[in-house]
Amino acid sequence: MIFSIEIRGLVQGVGFRPFIYNLAASMGLCGEVSNNGQGVLILLDCSQAGADEFVQKLKDNRPPLCEIDSIKITQIKKTKLFESFSIKMSEAAKNLSSHIPPDIAMCEECESELHDKTNRRFEYPFITCTNCGPRFSIIKNLPYDRKHTSMDVFAMCKKCAAEYENPQDRRYHAQPIGCHECGPKLSLFDNSGKIIVESENIIDKAVELITSGKIVAIKGIGGYHLVCDATNDDAVKLLRERKQRPSKPFGVMVKDIYMSKNIVSINEKEEELLCSNRRPIVLLKKREDNALSPFVAPNINQIGLFLAYTPLNYLILQRLERPIVATSANISDEPLCKSYDEIMRLSSVWDFCLEGDREIVNSCDDSVAFVENGKTFMLRDARGYAPLYLRLPHKTDKKILALGANQKSSVAITIVDSAVLSPYIGNLGSLTSIEHYKTHIETLKRIYDFEPDVVVCDKHPNYESTKYAKELAAQNQDLKFLQVQHHYAHILATMGVNSISSKVLGVSFDGTGYGDDSNLWGGEFFVCDLEGYERVGHFKYFKLLGGEKAIREPRRVALSFLFEIYGDGVFNLNNATLNSFSALEIKTLYTAYKYGLNSPLSSSCGRLFDAVASILDVIQLCSYEGESGLLLESLYDENIFESYLFSIEEGEIDFSQIFMQILVEKNSRVGVSKFFNTVVEIIYEMHKKYDLPLVLGGGVFQNRVLLRLIMRKIPDVILPEMFVSNDAAIAYGQAIAAASEFKTL
Repeated sequence: MIFSIEIRGLVQGVGFRPFIYNLAASMGLCGEVSNNGQGVLILLDCSQAGADEFVQKLKDNRPPLCEIDSIKITQIKKTKLFESFSIKMSEAAKNLSSHIPPDIAMCEECESELHDKTNRRFEYPFITCTNCGPRFSIIKNLPYDRKHTSMDVFAMCKKCAAEYENPQDRRYHAQPIGCHECGPKLSLFDNSGKIIVESENIIDKAVELITSGKIVAIKGIGGYHLVCDATNDDAVKLLRERKQRPSKPFGVMVKDIYMSKNIVSINEKEEELLCSNRRPIVLLKKREDNALSPFVAPNINQIGLFLAYTPLNYLILQRLERPIVATSANISDEPLCKSYDEIMRLSSVWDFCLEGDREIVNSCDDSVAFVENGKTFMLRDARGYAPLYLRLPHKTDKKILALGANQKSSVAITIVDSAVLSPYIGNLGSLTSIEHYKTHIETLKRIYDFEPDVVVCDKHPNYESTKYAKELAAQNQDLKFLQVQHHYAHILATMGVNSISSKVLGVSFDGTGYGDDSNLWGGEFFVCDLEGYERVGHFKYFKLLGGEKAIREPRRVALSFLFEIYGDGVFNLNNATLNSFSALEIKTLYTAYKYGLNSPLSSSCGRLFDAVASILDVIQLCSYEGESGLLLESLYDENIFESYLFSIEEGEIDFSQIFMQILVEKNSRVGVSKFFNTVVEIIYEMHKKYDLPLVLGGGVFQNRVLLRLIMRKIPDVILPEMFVSNDAAIAYGQAIAAASEFKTL
């Protein structure tokens, strides 16, 4: 009998075909295995019992990077019998649905070879095998074969070709393999583009430059890092000055887990995440005796730390024996540099650049995560995790393109009952970032041979993603156009990753989003399901003085509350918020407040954090998004359990009542702690009103203190574990809404 076994999931580029070959050989079975557009197809010439045993062994012993979504076994009629088992060349297919493997950190076997002086790949900075190395960042098309990657320009030498063609070798069909003789090469040049070193001593020279306080751009897997000595105050300050990044924390890379423990306190779950083959940046609590420059992450008690994940990282850090700042090479909120031309446009920031000549096809920033109460939460889904493959609650025969939000954007496409979510793209605040955004859309369309039937976007008329959706709809009258409310999309995303389709109480807290009444929402309570939502609660509207300017100036939000509470009596007060303005500025802003001049109404919980930070004199002007929340987080005292009095009138929470109590606090730690406790109590009281599962979504729930307190108070709360809660989740929520609208019955 001939059995067809079709396997879907992450089964290409992870050593799955040689695993199948060796499994079949060990069982004495005949047949063949091949990649196709859907995944992997196996033909087996055996009995029913043999096929069942084969599938069970496959499930029990699959390769470490393999993820199986489905296995379909069918008996077929085939006249030609097999005489042995073979690996067949990949087939092209019209309906592509196989997973693109993510970029994976160097494995232990490759690390061992990297340090082995007798190995022909000793200190080869691009060493890789089937179990590790670049994947998504080098792929041009499916199926995932070398000719469809940026490795196609590197002709393998005889030794590499022999490994590549041997099913029993660890490098069988490992598309990025090469060696000193035939693979990518390094070069080192200065910021004028002049080559400095092009020899085997190149890494030593780069280390010498970093040690001497220079800023070095280093090409990684998905883009460039800006690197300097993390223990050198002058170097870190210079990087801040050149990058125009006054206080936003820098990521720090270390050689290994032992070095990390000299810098941060780390628990078992955090260590597991830090050492995983995904190698995300993990937010960890600083040790007081750490050797880092205080300018790496000023004024906060945590640091974003990650371990070396490329062979080049290892070789540099092994020689340095100290941590390095490794921050994304970009202008703030601009796309990550991925090519020579792009990094040269940033040449005023770095002194020297170390790079390899392997092209980065798809840029992919570092992923960022943290662990709270034993659960992992993502701040950025990118390298090591992306693209993400997420389930939809319904099958749909429509091809849906979800265009996400405007900040921390990502995009998604749907294939039957799955959504493919792009890596984190960034903010759409410039022409360069918008072009970068469109490139990610074109990448997904190209790889999956995808043309949308439906385009879905946010309701905000000024989002670049909304404008692009309308542009696409105008170009194609057959393209169905759908808009989904921002905060509802947040809740749908959390429901999606938790496979929930029933009615829930959704709490959506973020910085801002366009509401159904054209006001700026952000402190919302919904009773909702996949079919729709009812807004049952929100923070009472307050005015954002100066509109978008208030987002960068917490003092403007606090001043708005002071105007609401005291009216013109505010001119007789003396506090930190008022003292940060001149008398003329206060008078001007009071006029704007009275007459509603450039003062949109908002219910944003994120802005409430800003107001509290201002009145308690924690911060008046922010230099990066979320700075006030991070600073408040650092001030929380676990020994303070009290909260402020509040009321909920017909679903409306008037924060002015809470603010009046904060105004009389003498101790900022007490005020901050009681504020956090109060937000949790508000959520708890709303939860008690509705006998429904509680689902959280939105960027405010990236705050570790808030998450921790909610999980303690409401243990069965539903959270976006192993997923983002910020606006990078919006595209997935939009895809769910559109799939529900156009579901296949």
